[in-house]
Amino acid sequence: MNILGREILIYIVIFFILSFLIHYKACISHPIEHIKSISAAPLGVFHPFLFTFIVYLVVLVIRVIVAFVKKRI
Repeated sequence: MNILGREILIYIVIFFILSFLIHYKACISHPIEHIKSISAAPLGVFHPFLFTFIVYLVVLVIRVIVAFVKKRI
């Protein structure tokens, strides 16, 4: 798997983990209604992608720091 494919996979995994962890009650009790109501969210349809991108950046920074430390040892 190339680098871009791996990073997209990491982003998608973070997206689904965050989605379920934040909205687990809605995902279990009424998933279809919850998906339909995303457009009424304060940040609109893009809020899941925005939050996922922020968490992805944090994970990326941690991965870069760990790789740098491993290289120096």
